Amino acid sequence: MMTSTALVLLMTLPGIALFYGGMVRRKSVLNVMACVVAICAVVSVLWFVIGYSIAFTPGDGALGPYIGGTERVLFEGLDYLKETQKVAVSHIAPNIPESVYAMYQLTFAIITAALVVGSFVERMRFSAMLIFIALWTVVVYAPIAHWVWEPGGWLARMGALDFAGGSVVHINAGVAGLVCAYVLGPRHGYGREPFTPFNLGLTMAGAGLLWVGWFGFNAGSAVAADGRAGLAMAVTHIAAAAGALGWMAAEWAVRGRPSLLGLCSGVVAGLVAVTPAAGFVSPRSALLIGAVAGVVCYWGATGLKRLLNADDSLDVFGVHGVGGIVGSLLTGLLASKAISGVEGNLVTQLIGVGAVIAYSLFMTALALWITSLFVSLRVSEASESDGLDITQHAERLGT
Repeated sequence: MMTSTALVLLMTLPGIALFYGGMVRRKSVLNVMACVVAICAVVSVLWFVIGYSIAFTPGDGALGPYIGGTERVLFEGLDYLKETQKVAVSHIAPNIPESVYAMYQLTFAIITAALVVGSFVERMRFSAMLIFIALWTVVVYAPIAHWVWEPGGWLARMGALDFAGGSVVHINAGVAGLVCAYVLGPRHGYGREPFTPFNLGLTMAGAGLLWVGWFGFNAGSAVAADGRAGLAMAVTHIAAAAGALGWMAAEWAVRGRPSLLGLCSGVVAGLVAVTPAAGFVSPRSALLIGAVAGVVCYWGATGLKRLLNADDSLDVFGVHGVGGIVGSLLTGLLASKAISGVEGNLVTQLIGVGAVIAYSLFMTALALWITSLFVSLRVSEASESDGLDITQHAERLGT
């Protein structure tokens, strides 16, 4: 579990930093990377202060199915006592120290918040980003994690299946990103001038780190080194490969040629879609999930993006939101009781997807509004033109 924790953290630092940094324009690369590092720090502190308790402890009374209690607030109880050899364990993961489980779940909270950055790159004020992400982690991410992953959560009781974060991480981040894109508005020149990526080689390196780190994401969610974890690792890899091939085929058919960015995006699409299913499906099902996700997420990042008319700059909704929806619904159809001991239900999965979309949409908009009361969300047009590296951080890439 400690190895899986390190792998998932690797997905953000440096995975997301490189993946996103390579896709933005040269003048805002450092800002994207600064956002990712700062998010890791802010979410880490908030997680141990309050987020973990909200997400992964049993709630009280009528609110219990919707929000956790306060027994782990301010680092309470995550201890190891040498003299008595006593170590805290979670009711969810009783076979490992709770400090390890809390750390593992922290890495999910970090990457979910970091994914949202891709929707507002090159135009959100750094101070506004810090306030927004702090609010969002506590009022959006932690409650949804409680709904789905804490046994008393209302979606968990209903039987909604999400092995490693299809709804908690990807649909949640995708919807939040779309809201951010609408609220902040498009970048100046969007749709009229080319926004040349800084370095797609960095993006490919980031995608590779995501692919490798995803084994901690999905296999680690078995919370054991056993056969189910091994199967989760295998289906994760199969779906990633199928996603790359699906996106490549769709892009080749539509544009007449494949691209490196398309291959990287297809890998991520396959990984996203298999995330809710990883501990529930066979390798053949994973191949189908990845291939479907590759094609559908290509449409999500192209045709659907045009229909939505939002400058979701790095396709957070098109890949993570759409891929999460595809994977969550296919989990309801393809989950094998022989593998997991549970049966999927498409209606239950639809309810879970709808609930996460609605809550994330409303609460993200509320968090942005509250943030705007303290600081302007968007940089000035002149600052955007000069680039956020120099205007927000007084730094720039070397020649």
